[in-house]
Amino acid sequence: MTGNPTLLTIAGAPWADYALLDSGDGQKLERYGDFRIIRPEPQAMWAPATGKWAADARFIPGSDADGGGRWDIVRPLPPEGWPMAWDDVRFNAELTPFRHLGFFPDMAPVWTWLRGEVAGMAQPKFLNLFGYTGVGSLAMAARGAEVVHVDASKKSVTAARANAALSGLADAPIRWLVDDAVKFVEREGRRARRYDAILLDPPKYGRGPDGEIWQLETDLPRLIAALVPLLDAQSRALFLTVYAVRMSAIALHNLLAEALAPLGGRVEAGELGVVEEARGLTLPTAIWARWSRR
Repeated sequence: MTGNPTLLTIAGAPWADYALLDSGDGQKLERYGDFRIIRPEPQAMWAPATGKWAADARFIPGSDADGGGRWDIVRPLPPEGWPMAWDDVRFNAELTPFRHLGFFPDMAPVWTWLRGEVAGMAQPKFLNLFGYTGVGSLAMAARGAEVVHVDASKKSVTAARANAALSGLADAPIRWLVDDAVKFVEREGRRARRYDAILLDPPKYGRGPDGEIWQLETDLPRLIAALVPLLDAQSRALFLTVYAVRMSAIALHNLLAEALAPLGGRVEAGELGVVEEARGLTLPTAIWARWSRR
């Protein structure tokens, strides 16, 4: 698992309820169910494929360094959000103050990959850290996994529970925890708990429920080290995604390769993106690294 990695691109294709329609001039036009949304996208440095975009809502970024802003509602949208589906999972989309819509559509191929890694296992144990509104957790629970979902935001966990109900998974074996990810993982290690697959999608900066500070560059190595005891010879996979940071996928590869070397298997890394409908371009969204037993 050492040496120079060959970086891979994982690009999500459109599905029935979501598509990246066009991108360019620092923006992207997406379809969420029946609604068309324009959001800022600094990496879309090319010209858009089509002319003037028609949309139901547009996010107007603020001037503050924290990335604030506001929504310009062109046509009325349901204030409580609207139902969406990915494969056999149902969830709610809505305009949030953070410019996204309550889930991350570029994660769809990650959910598919994780499902494939644990295929054939009887009720695999799955840990979703920084689980947000739970679509990844539900993607695994819908295929029979026993899930532990951890997020520092009580509001996000409440939304995840509501999404579970929409998916008919309210009674599925899912533990919904409002907790600090690092503290939780360190406690799990002391309890000698283990998991078959782990997904972590940490933010650049965040706070735990008791005011704990999370800073990606300094805290990610500690978190990865704490995760190692939760994996064993029967564990199958770990997937790490990182957004909005000045960091290389090679750095993530090297971090996982060093930490997980005793487990054998394979570590890969690369970029995550979404395929645009208009021209087939891949719009990059994140970097990632993953470990697989196979």
